[in-house]
This record gives sequence, structure tokens and C-alpha cells, in this order.
Amino acid sequence: MWACRVLHAGLSAAPRGRRAQSALTQLRGVLEEELEAIRGAGTWKSERVITSRQGPRIHVDGVSGGILNFCANNYLGLSSHPEVIQAGLQALEEFGAGLSSTRFICGTQSIHKDLEAKLARFHQREDAILYPSCFDANAGLFEALLTPQDAVLSDELNHASIIDGIRLCKAQKYRYHHLDMADLEAKLQEAQRHRLRLVATDGAFSMDGDIAPLQDICRLASRYGALVFVDECHATGFLGPTGRGTDELLGVMDQVTIINSTLGKALGGASGGYTTGPGPLVSLLRQRARPYLFSNSLPPAVVGCASKALDLLMESNAIVQSMAAKTQRHLCHRVQLSSGPQGQGPDPGADLRSAQRGRHRPLCGGLRGGGAAAWGTALTRVVTGTAMVPLPPP
Repeated sequence: MWACRVLHAGLSAAPRGRRAQSALTQLRGVLEEELEAIRGAGTWKSERVITSRQGPRIHVDGVSGGILNFCANNYLGLSSHPEVIQAGLQALEEFGAGLSSTRFICGTQSIHKDLEAKLARFHQREDAILYPSCFDANAGLFEALLTPQDAVLSDELNHASIIDGIRLCKAQKYRYHHLDMADLEAKLQEAQRHRLRLVATDGAFSMDGDIAPLQDICRLASRYGALVFVDECHATGFLGPTGRGTDELLGVMDQVTIINSTLGKALGGASGGYTTGPGPLVSLLRQRARPYLFSNSLPPAVVGCASKALDLLMESNAIVQSMAAKTQRHLCHRVQLSSGPQGQGPDPGADLRSAQRGRHRPLCGGLRGGGAAAWGTALTRVVTGTAMVPLPPP
């Protein structure tokens, strides 16, 4: 009897196994079709394997000798600063490799609270909250803050993380033309019926190098009773006289309500993001922001590195001023690779919009052929006929 049951089970399992195999075969076919479409569009993203520390000159697997690195967001060079590295090692030794927990269970250490307080002081805000990345910070903010009674007004060229974060919320969504204040005003007028109105913009647009006209945005927000949110990932640490960001650069620090930014670029380059703003908002995010509630705490070593990077910035603005001078010299006076002068804006991450869409990327090919590596950023946004190739300084 037992043998009969085993035989019957085996015979029953055979069709299920064949169906599962058929489903897997179908999946592989679908995936290969998608991958081939990416290759055919010329937007395949290859990864170079770096065998050294991040810096202006790096070593890459398969390439003999060092090459120049023009494409990192290590704007201040702090990812390999000896004091930053030592602070990370000290935090690793004192606080361990990680917490194995979310923040609200048993994942908050004194080092996390110290960094949050330091970030709030740096941005002259009431409080701050850490996330695993700024993508998570953007994913957590809008859903936790905004309801169907509210409205969010977003620049059409905002970063993908802002776009995705807004998609998650239930607020009424408005999209205004890039940097177009007349269109923003029209959208604000249309949104007057809503409870809260939040204008969302990048401070520095990494793919174009544009700086958001925050003075005009804040003026319109004040006129129409709106709040202002700025993503400062490509501004924190180096824009403004002391590196506070776009709001400092344009003199509106007291008018921007909420800032999201990253620890993964100028502030040590490891990982991590944060929101800083009014105390009650940060308290609400600790209760409702899903990426915060359901992600492990930032590793102590990462927190230690970022904290030391902030110390270096707050102790002296020499690093910021040095970087600004180099940007002006190299991008404004020496790099003349397209029809117009480069680097007129204050963003050191401004791109050179010269490469055509698809396989034709003359800027990248030309620089690499000349001995320096200018790696083309995969095209996350394509204006017809144009590939956006950012060229941050080394």
C-alpha cells in the first residue's frame, strides 16, 4: 500500500515538474528578449571592476596602470581621507559590524543619534533621520506625509527616486515643466483646493547640471501657501559658501521646509541617506516611513565615516573653497569640448551634452582613447537624439 502511494505521488509530481520547467523556459525567453532589447538600444550598462580605493586616479581590473576617474560623485575626495577612514575603523571596533536590527527594535546606537543631530545642525534644521540610502529617504517621505487631501508638484526632470517616491503616495500629483516658474505657478493655482501643497525639486539636477531657481520657487510657495522640498544629493557638502547646499547658495535656507540628501557622495561616499526638517515631521517619519521601519540600521563604520566628513566640513570651509576653485579652473577654462563654454553654472557635476543616443558616445570614447577614463553613465533619461553624459571633476 505504501509503495502504491509513493508510485502515485511520483507520477503526480511528474506533470507538475514538467510545468515548472516549462514556466522557467518561458521566463528565460522573456528575459533574453528584454536583455537583447537593451543591447539593441545601446543602453547596456557594463560594470568596471575597480581594484583600488576610490579617488582621482584608480586601478581597474584588466587595465594596466592607473587611469583618471572623471565619473565618481566623490566630490570632495573624502572617501579616502585618512581621518575619515580612521573614524570608520574606530566605529567598527567600538560599535561592531552592524546591529542586525531595525532602528525601533534594537538598532539605534549613540553613534546614529549623534550623526542625526549633527546633520540637523549642519543644515540648520530641527531634526534629522537616517536611512540606508537617499533613495529610501525619498521612498519614505511622500507616502508618510501626504494623503489624498494633499498635492505634490514635481519638476519633470526630478531624480528617479523622487519620481518613485511620489508614485507611492496617494496625494494628487502635478508635474511642472523643467525650471518653468510660470507652469509651476499655474499648477499651484490649480492645487489650491488641497490641504497641503508640497513643491518637490532637485537642488542640483545631476544629468543637466541645472540649479533649481529656489528663490523663485520659495517666492511662489509663499504666495500660494505651499511647502518646499529639495533633494540635495548633488549639492550637500560643496555648494554654497560652507557646503550647506543649494539653499545656502541661493540664500533661502530659512524658506526650504524639507531636505533629503545622501552620505554616499561628498560626505564620505559610503552609503546612507537622510531627511532633515521640522521636528514633528521627523517624528512622523520614525513612525510611518516604511524604508526606515523595515530596514536594518546603517552600519557603524558608515556612520563613523560620515560623521567625520561632516566634522571636517564644519571645522573649516577650506575643502569646499578648494573644490570650487578647481571646478572653476578645470571646467570653465580648460574643458571646452562642446560648442559652448562649460561650467557656467555652480554645479561641479554639470554634464557635457554632446554624445548622441545609442552606441555613438564620442565624448567617452575620445577621452578614454586619450588616456583618461570618462565612463558614460547609463541613460536613465534620453532627450530625443541626445545622450546625457555627466562629467564630475576628479
